[in-house]
Amino acid sequence: MRRLSSALAALLAAVLAVSPVAAADLASHRLSNPTAYIPPQCYTDTVDAEGNAHNPCFTCHVRARAPNYIIGDADLQTEYSLPGPALTNPWTNLFVDRSARISAIPDAEIDAYVAQDNYFDPDGTITLARKLAHPPAAWDEDGDGAWAGYVPDCHYNFDAEGFDRAPDGTPTGWRAFAYVPLPGVFWPTNGSTDDVLIRLAAPFRSTAEGSYDPAIYKVNLATAEALIKRADVPIAPVDETPLGVDLDRDGTLGTATQVTFDWAPLKGRDMSWVGAAKGELLAAGLFPVGTEFLHTVRYIDVSSGEVAMAPRMKEVRYGIKTRWQTYADLEEGGLEEAKERYDFPDRIDLFDGSLETGIANGMGWRYQAFIEDASGDLRPQSFEETVFCIGCHSGIGLTDDATISFPRKFDPADAHAGGWYHWSQKSLAGTPDPIRADGRRELLTYLQENGAGDEFRNNAEVKARFIAPDGSVKPEAAAALRDDITTLILPSAERARTLNKAYREIVLEQSFAKGRDAVAEPAGHVLKEVEQNQPTGIETPVGATHW
Repeated sequence: MRRLSSALAALLAAVLAVSPVAAADLASHRLSNPTAYIPPQCYTDTVDAEGNAHNPCFTCHVRARAPNYIIGDADLQTEYSLPGPALTNPWTNLFVDRSARISAIPDAEIDAYVAQDNYFDPDGTITLARKLAHPPAAWDEDGDGAWAGYVPDCHYNFDAEGFDRAPDGTPTGWRAFAYVPLPGVFWPTNGSTDDVLIRLAAPFRSTAEGSYDPAIYKVNLATAEALIKRADVPIAPVDETPLGVDLDRDGTLGTATQVTFDWAPLKGRDMSWVGAAKGELLAAGLFPVGTEFLHTVRYIDVSSGEVAMAPRMKEVRYGIKTRWQTYADLEEGGLEEAKERYDFPDRIDLFDGSLETGIANGMGWRYQAFIEDASGDLRPQSFEETVFCIGCHSGIGLTDDATISFPRKFDPADAHAGGWYHWSQKSLAGTPDPIRADGRRELLTYLQENGAGDEFRNNAEVKARFIAPDGSVKPEAAAALRDDITTLILPSAERARTLNKAYREIVLEQSFAKGRDAVAEPAGHVLKEVEQNQPTGIETPVGATHW
């Protein structure tokens, strides 16, 4: 256990004295909240006291594009379509008043806490990797003395192209990318900073002979980006001849400066991976088997006078694609899901997995994560805590192959380093508000449709800066947002510290199963009870950002 201030140690002792979390069974598959996959934001009260409708729902619930065959998702903008067991809001942490405890915590104490690194040992060893080499009995669900899941192996040591390297210089395969944070809960002003990395399987990083080749890896990552975005992706000049692939689809093997998106196999037009992965399966809107994502959720660091990612991690989230599913497979799954919802509206989703290996989402991916224990060290998430992750990675129209961040990667034609860098190398400052497929500005659209900067409309700081008394967006604030999204998405130092303190209270309680949103006071505009198919007051669904 790391050193704690005397005040924090006393508070921790008091919490553990009255809380059963110290002895919690992380491996239990019994859910205290059987619909933990439905997030708290889905209980937002979208109609205000004056009868005006607010729409944060379109961030996630939109008409999906193939091969995402989730049917009728845009309808969730207009009604609360929840199964019977979910009609009572289970996220009771939203209604807890922690303001007195938060006000008693000195700023210096929370600053010191978030500055502590809980990912690395003092000698640079990845703490979880050390622990998982000989997992504690409480983590070893199958009792075999070994950890069967993901072992953290990213060193957060990035080169100029965003590639992570071990201390000895060996590439780990992880590559950081810059993206526009999803509106609402993922903005730092609403609680956390985060980053996302991608890693393709070993054949995608190797020559046909099996040797690691960064040039081949970069081409395959660009191909993945083209397939997910359904768009051409510029690359540094590459000689196609030794690769044997016409990357730019100009009909010859020469020097390519882009990977051209041209995938219409029924019309005889296809694309290909290169190197050892040349024969691997490929399709528009899908990642190859073996693709991994690493997502860390962190506290907010304001010690330098600017908002930044804190060394302390709240969560380390991991996903891997373990199984290929064709368009037909995915469509069949979508149709079956829609039929089941119609025939059995009260039936809830069930999940397969374990504490060690994570949980399958039914679309070929498996997810697991680590979260802080009461002392601030990272531990595996319980089965229920991981179920929380699955809803957003399996049940919304927004996603491309169950992912959210990579389709939002910066356009490589305009971005620094082609969008391949970590936030520790370059911040979001100066990032313009992206343009949606319908020509509107994305973040401005969120403010206009929702009339607030978060789903619960509780962020008073954003309201004061951006929302006029009549509910419109202030013109001067909208003008500033056009050229720099950080004017909206970053909190003041005071708010950042309050959010950090609020979340740490949940950590001390280990009450994640009741909600992990950083709220200092009881959240307003949240329903405690919902009627099935209750109208939201939103009459016309808003379309997706990218299509």
